[in-house]
Amino acid sequence: EAARRRRRVESDVLSDLSLLLPLHPSVRAHLDKPSVIRLTLSYIRIHTLLAGTCTETEMYMRMMEGFLMVVSADGDMIFLSDNVSKHMGLTQTELMGHNIYEFTHPCDHEEMRNNLRLSAGVVAQQGNFVIRMKSAMAHRGRTVNLKSATWKVLHCQGRVKVCVAPSSVSCLLLTCRPLPLSHTLLSTHTFTSQHSMDMKFTHCDRSVTALLGYSPEELLGRSIYDLCHTQDMNCLTKMHVNLCLKSQSVSGQYRMLVRGGGYVWVESHSAVIPSVRPSRSNPSSAQQPLCILCVTYVLRCVCVCVCVVTVMAHLELTSNAQRAVVADVALERLCKTI
Repeated sequence: EAARRRRRVESDVLSDLSLLLPLHPSVRAHLDKPSVIRLTLSYIRIHTLLAGTCTETEMYMRMMEGFLMVVSADGDMIFLSDNVSKHMGLTQTELMGHNIYEFTHPCDHEEMRNNLRLSAGVVAQQGNFVIRMKSAMAHRGRTVNLKSATWKVLHCQGRVKVCVAPSSVSCLLLTCRPLPLSHTLLSTHTFTSQHSMDMKFTHCDRSVTALLGYSPEELLGRSIYDLCHTQDMNCLTKMHVNLCLKSQSVSGQYRMLVRGGGYVWVESHSAVIPSVRPSRSNPSSAQQPLCILCVTYVLRCVCVCVCVVTVMAHLELTSNAQRAVVADVALERLCKTI
């Protein structure tokens, strides 16, 4: 009789807890006891975290293209915005309270751990990385069983948040955006290009001429590293490494050299395009990547370098006369800005 009474009290407590969860009644009705406890703990932790005042207007605007995720220092997903199901095919209640390592690619665990090493001294540090996460989203918006889930590449950006009252709680607040290249919106301020696996141009569309001044033929055989500002090389290198490991990546903002001098701020979305079906004469070519496809957004107008030597160090023009013309133009623009 005592055991029956204890189970009844436990059931009543869990029923009361489920009623307090901010969930739709249809979702609440299908929760089992472990799910109620898991979600309750997650909501308590997120409520503690949001007790302080903070404004993240820019981050909330970016959520229009992705979903919000809050991860504790231990890797527990203590909150996800409800639109996660739109991008990943998994509902908010299916993910909250679980550890993120259960849903991320094993090869990305080390990178995730590096971004979760939280301390009060790095609160202002921006996080910017790419991971692969399980997705139950199939073609045409249909979902599949989690056992049949595939990997979706996510571009994660955010920062550390620390709540000091009543107890010190640290977490990583992230916006996560899927990176399928087919979803990239093209506009008049973009150009597409193809590259070999060492990032040398093999093709470029004609719109690059209006944006950067180069003709497509002029870029063939040149490396994209030749056009990148030296201070932004790490940004481009990180994108290249992610491409080789994860097949998709986004560069973040970096400066690209304009043919007439100066730089423009750009951002590149890239993917490795696999080879077509192997021929009978070469069946081993099935797994060989054909090229890297890039869609590059031009974000800002031309900015002139303070040091003309920097411009000349990156330009590889064919004649001294062309070099002299570029130097004169750069000096003229520089004088106008002083």
